[in-house]
Amino acid sequence: MNNYKVTSIKKKQTYDWLLHKHYAKRIPQIIYAFGLFYKNKLVGICTFGYPPSPALCIGVCGKKYKNFVLELNRLCINDNLKNNSLSFFVSKCLKLIPKPKILVSYADTSQNHNGYIYQATNWIYTGLSAKRSEIYDIDNPNKHSKTVSQNLNIKNIGYRQRPQKHRYIYFLGTKKEKKQFLKNLNYKIKKYPKGLNKKYDTSYNPQTQQDLFI
Repeated sequence: MNNYKVTSIKKKQTYDWLLHKHYAKRIPQIIYAFGLFYKNKLVGICTFGYPPSPALCIGVCGKKYKNFVLELNRLCINDNLKNNSLSFFVSKCLKLIPKPKILVSYADTSQNHNGYIYQATNWIYTGLSAKRSEIYDIDNPNKHSKTVSQNLNIKNIGYRQRPQKHRYIYFLGTKKEKKQFLKNLNYKIKKYPKGLNKKYDTSYNPQTQQDLFI
């Protein structure tokens, strides 16, 4: 991977990517942000934050380890990069995160994603998230349900079935720490899902795609 490197970046450097290039079109909570650079040009972003659900933090490995849980909540790179650039990027990000940590990430079935990048980087697959409904803003359906529930000024509110997502887990730490996490994992380990991925439009060219070292 000559000419490629991965480094920490400021949160604001991800915003244009998250709002216009990533399919979710919103900014999650960000604790750690990393950039993939090709010849000093930002060509990909990856962000990690605390999961929005406290129940998830407890659910992964129990109350004892709830404060170790982080979510890889956004991952996006430009098209036409080297075939292994995405797995290179994720692997480097995992090495840069302070340890020990329990990581969780999801592949959205509504986008026909199976999570092949997590399979390629040896995450543990634990099946689909639970079926449940959520509140949403009919006039702005991409707005997060938690934001909608906290905004009393939204007039056109509806309810919909929340798409199920493939859930992946990854342990960071010493051999002893990872063994302990695995021992306390509350989800069953399952075989990786397979199927055709649907690629969403990533043609948008972020304004942050510039030489950040000048």
